[in-house]
Amino acid sequence: MNAPPKKIVRNTLKAFVALVIVISAGLVAFLVFATVTDFKPAATENVAVTTPASIQPTIPAGKIELYTWNIGYCGLGSKMDFFYEGGKMVRPSEEYYRQCRDGVISQVKSFGKPGIVLLQEVDWQSARTYNDLQANKIEASMPDYAATFATNYKVPFVPVPPSSPMGKVNSGILTLSHYKPVEATRYQFPSAYSWPKKLFMLDRCFLLTRYNVSNGKQLVVINTHNSAYADAVELRARELNLLKNLFETEYAKGNYVIAGGDWNQNPVPYIPDSIRDGNITYAITPGIPPDFLPPGFTWAFDPNYPTNRNVDTPYTKGRTPTTLIDFFVLSPNINLVSTNTVSTGFEFADHQPVGMVVELK
Repeated sequence: MNAPPKKIVRNTLKAFVALVIVISAGLVAFLVFATVTDFKPAATENVAVTTPASIQPTIPAGKIELYTWNIGYCGLGSKMDFFYEGGKMVRPSEEYYRQCRDGVISQVKSFGKPGIVLLQEVDWQSARTYNDLQANKIEASMPDYAATFATNYKVPFVPVPPSSPMGKVNSGILTLSHYKPVEATRYQFPSAYSWPKKLFMLDRCFLLTRYNVSNGKQLVVINTHNSAYADAVELRARELNLLKNLFETEYAKGNYVIAGGDWNQNPVPYIPDSIRDGNITYAITPGIPPDFLPPGFTWAFDPNYPTNRNVDTPYTKGRTPTTLIDFFVLSPNINLVSTNTVSTGFEFADHQPVGMVVELK
């Protein structure tokens, strides 16, 4: 067999080199675009508050009910798995997304009239949720509530997975309250991811809302969504230290302090075997240090039900691993009256809501 003419080999090589140059230039251009448009929030910044005319100006001293729920952007219902955590799916179908979104809104309304609702992973015009105004629709379903939203995930285009990229993401945490906040501040958590990975990761934060209480004191409520995944152990420790310092500072002023949300860690003490509802459970390691809380502060959670399920496969009760990572922390001047996890079967999200009634001493 005759060897191919040198001209054909030379042209093939030129075409290959040109292709490599085009791909490399495209990658460089994309990274430049991602760097220029990277979301760079300040360490602290004020957050806008939407306040209806019917809002109560102060919190009456006494009992108050709160809920926390990571709604998983209404895209991680029981039929879903997720590629980033070992599954195959990137986003739900549009029909299934709307089913989960409407289910989440209906569930939140079923809470009745709690004083404060803390939500995490709430989308707003993201590709994964079909550019839906999800946050606006949740707010509109609670017309008697003040609403504050803090962005923690804002990327013009997430390029993974390559076969079906997530695209634009705009998401955050939402606090709804029956009372008028006198302050709403976004606090940036520390980051440890290097370039270029940090361009496509969450810029995690917590949202602090402050309310006047009828007895002259103030209630400080923290809506938090801490770092996840096995590579974030150090980050979670730094986040906890930041929260602890704030707990101590506000309590020293004589204020009431409540922190709730998705901590991506188990409360202390969490005993997986205490869950008796038919789910299999596990503990996240390393755990929160037993001496993490300042003296007199307490954990508030329902030990009888899990609040989060693994999303490497669709949910099957008794087979899908579950754990408890959604809970509250209370300052010493607050009595815990009751806690309850709302057993939803993870139908609309990969988390279950947690409710709590407390009494301001």
